[in-house]
Amino acid sequence: MGNNLFFITGVLRIFSGAISLASTSASSVSNATSTAMSSASSAASTAMSSASSAASTAISSASSAASTAISSASSVASTSMSDAATTATTTISNASTAATTESVSIVEEQVAQTLSNLSGEKVDTGVLSQFFRNFPQMAFDWLVHVFIALVFVFIFWKLIDFVAKGFRKSMEKARVDESMIHFLCLLFTAGLKMLLVFIVAAQLGINTSSIIAILGSAGVAIGLAVQGTLSNLAGGILILLTKPFRLGDYIIEDTKGHEGTVQEISLFTTKLRTADNRIIILPNGDLANTSLTNSTKNKIRLLQVSVDISYDSDIKIAKRVLEKTMENMDFTLKDKECRVVVDNLGDSSIKLLLRCYVESVNYLNARWELTEKAKLTLDSANIQIPYPQLDVHLRKDE
Repeated sequence: MGNNLFFITGVLRIFSGAISLASTSASSVSNATSTAMSSASSAASTAMSSASSAASTAISSASSAASTAISSASSVASTSMSDAATTATTTISNASTAATTESVSIVEEQVAQTLSNLSGEKVDTGVLSQFFRNFPQMAFDWLVHVFIALVFVFIFWKLIDFVAKGFRKSMEKARVDESMIHFLCLLFTAGLKMLLVFIVAAQLGINTSSIIAILGSAGVAIGLAVQGTLSNLAGGILILLTKPFRLGDYIIEDTKGHEGTVQEISLFTTKLRTADNRIIILPNGDLANTSLTNSTKNKIRLLQVSVDISYDSDIKIAKRVLEKTMENMDFTLKDKECRVVVDNLGDSSIKLLLRCYVESVNYLNARWELTEKAKLTLDSANIQIPYPQLDVHLRKDE
């Protein structure tokens, strides 16, 4: 029994050793297999990479060669097409130029024939052709001159207006009459602008002497046609120079009795504003050729009002009360004498004349007030203002 157990134990140990040896062998085989497989895989990968690189290189070379061939072919084709287009364009241009030249020659001959028929003399087509060839350049040069002239006119036109404003301000500071300022500024501006136009016309090659001759002839004709208007113009200039009245003066035109305050003095007419706010327009020709009264030329004016009293009234009392009335008026100048004088012994009454001094601007108001107060004063003093009367004496013949 013990030997059998020892035997069995030995067998088991041998069997265990065999198993261990087999396991070691299997592990070695497995490692060898793994190493072999890894080497084989690495070799395969290297081979595949080399093959892929070779294939890519071959494809790239083939593509470059193909692109180079296509580019060369395209360049050759483009050059051929460009040469063909240039040749065609040149041919068309030459044909068009020839056609245009022929058309121009035909037109020139027709124009020359027309001019010859109109003038009766033969016109050389060569001269006409030279004119047509030089015409564009001549037209361009003329347009440039016109543009420069317009710019010149614009600048100096504004400069003249600026100088005229300065001229007006200088005359206003010198306290020149407004009507004279208006006239002189108008004359100054018109003269300078007319001179500017003549200068520009001369620079453009226009014969100004012929223009002046035409204007002179036209002036004579117009002058004969509008003698009355020119008479008013001359009268306006004369009024502005001699200054018989100014703006704001109260004048009386002696021929037709027009009177009023001067509102405006123009070259042809003068406007008056009456006391009842009407406007009277008088021709300057009439005012320059007639007498007139300037009531406000002086600042102080003598006011005279006549009053009639009856022969039965006391002259001394009438004079005293009327003098006191004038002295108490607001319009009367206190430093001037107020007097009542016997002006006339009429058929039915004694005419008294009231005399006092007032400012010219207050003349009408003072006259109206004095006339009213004289009547009220005489009524309060029981002095009678008589009606016109006539005594008739009947004589009985025996």
